[in-house]
Amino acid sequence: MILADDDLARFRSRAGALDRENAFPHDDLAELAASGYLRMLVPRELGGLGFGLQQAMREQSRLASAAPATALAVNMHLVWTGVARLLREQGDASLDYVLREAAEGEIFAFGISEPGNDLVLFDSATRAEPQTDGGYAFTGTKIFTSLSPAWTRLGVFGRDDSGPEPVLVHAFLERGTEGIEILDDWDTIGMRASQSNTTRLGGAKAPADRVFGHRPPGPVPHPLVFAIFANFLLLLSSVYAGLAQRGLELGVDAARSRRSARTGLTGDQHPETRWKLADAAIALDGLLPQLETLARDLDEGVDRGDQWFRALTGAKLRATETARYVVEQAVRVAGGRSYRAGDELGRLMRDVMAGAFHPSNEDSVHSTVAAALLGPIAAGSTGEDE
Repeated sequence: MILADDDLARFRSRAGALDRENAFPHDDLAELAASGYLRMLVPRELGGLGFGLQQAMREQSRLASAAPATALAVNMHLVWTGVARLLREQGDASLDYVLREAAEGEIFAFGISEPGNDLVLFDSATRAEPQTDGGYAFTGTKIFTSLSPAWTRLGVFGRDDSGPEPVLVHAFLERGTEGIEILDDWDTIGMRASQSNTTRLGGAKAPADRVFGHRPPGPVPHPLVFAIFANFLLLLSSVYAGLAQRGLELGVDAARSRRSARTGLTGDQHPETRWKLADAAIALDGLLPQLETLARDLDEGVDRGDQWFRALTGAKLRATETARYVVEQAVRVAGGRSYRAGDELGRLMRDVMAGAFHPSNEDSVHSTVAAALLGPIAAGSTGEDE
């Protein structure tokens, strides 16, 4: 365990004010950096803690139980180090510089999501123009760029249409590069401290040695795509699992502290309250082993073949939906006090709503799982009974 219980209590004590002020958790990030938290997925031989994904997910769940928005922001840095680690374990050292620089204190962020692009990693509306020196210039808009006030390296991708066939190109941009504009537009109802601002790229140039992952558009099997999906979906799921665990704790506390004027009994003695919390716990108990198993299989190199995406996307959907359900049940138990703006449970209710907006969304997950079970829809089919 990297963070002690006292550390978590300190993070929790700051989370309410950060949410209220719509402010970035600079103090949280500084403490995490000093503790080695941001280096947890970096191999020991490169200056990190040498954690596997399973260990990292446990740490993220604990952090999210105290400060969900901080955990969500830090997730993006951990995803990139997780991607580089997974590729390295598969014999691909092309992103080892990510691991080395993370060990030196650089902070990585994700510039992937784009407005209106539901293809996510399978195509891009951002233009990637090849340069004479082998680098690329990127022009487009990226949304939900968590860690906006603090990142030093931004992983982006775009589409190069200059050749006979389109190519998707990934690269890292350094903070301060000409052509990067970070908007101050993160004014949401939840996960406010993540400060996931919009980033506009206007010909921002990445040098040749920071360009990687050339691949065709579409759902073509590629190690980089798998590494991004696996680390993103599982680490994200761990954040919502931790949030849900805290929601259940608060629900239990509320049940024990509320006393009915009608019966004179505390809430924990009421059958309806006991049922709500028990049902929330049952849902959460079903989620945690699933996440642990997937992370362990990824760490151990288990080959699930073409069923990996089914498992990963399904776990993400279960995690975010379970977290929402658990917190809703806790809110029902706590009653009207959780409706106050400063209440922690009320904040968790707003934070958990963000789960619906992370890739893969509900429709995409069901499409992925259906394809894994039934195969692709035949050409010319309407998908409806005739």
